[in-house]
Amino acid sequence: MLRKIVVAACLAFALTACSSSPSGGGSTSSPQPKPEVKQTDAETGRVVLQRLFTTSRGWSSDTEPVSIQSQNYKNAGGNPNAPLGHDGKSAIWRGLFASPGRHAMKTYMWSGLTGPDAPSPGINPGSEDSFSATNTSTQPFQFVYLKIDSDQAFETAQKHGGAALLKKNANMPVNFTLNWEPRKSMLVWHVIYGESENSPELGVIVDATTNEFVRAEK
Repeated sequence: MLRKIVVAACLAFALTACSSSPSGGGSTSSPQPKPEVKQTDAETGRVVLQRLFTTSRGWSSDTEPVSIQSQNYKNAGGNPNAPLGHDGKSAIWRGLFASPGRHAMKTYMWSGLTGPDAPSPGINPGSEDSFSATNTSTQPFQFVYLKIDSDQAFETAQKHGGAALLKKNANMPVNFTLNWEPRKSMLVWHVIYGESENSPELGVIVDATTNEFVRAEK
């Protein structure tokens, strides 16, 4: 009787072991799916400038915008989905604000990127610098002059040489800078085509109040 019980127990153990083993004797672990790269959040310059302006008022109640600049390039922040600015938007904007009362300027960055090297999403304050009201290169402006957003300025720039460049190179980044131009006493968008902002393939200046073409720089 005892022998029958032992045999039955061994048989049950053998059946359990066989049922738990995978067919073919392979590993029980399944291949892990690759992590999904999240899409970026891109915005136009005017939208982001208003957000940064509100934040800058927490630093000083008399701040005024000086400039805002985009940062578009392929694989920005390690994200292959980073935009190239072809819709007038960017996932990274840097705004500069001046406080006459403090005699100081402060930068703020907005990021909508996700990636291994991307800056933290949302608004991030930057460093302070001295501000002089007599320095025309950092002259603040009033929001009343900003009637044209970066996507509208891009459409104008496309009609003045931009479309031909992007037709030749669909991966060419386009960047945007908004600032006051003292020579003409106007607020302008600089629509910059090319990998280098210092030596671009083309730069188109657009009136940020009327959306009129001002000039092209090569």
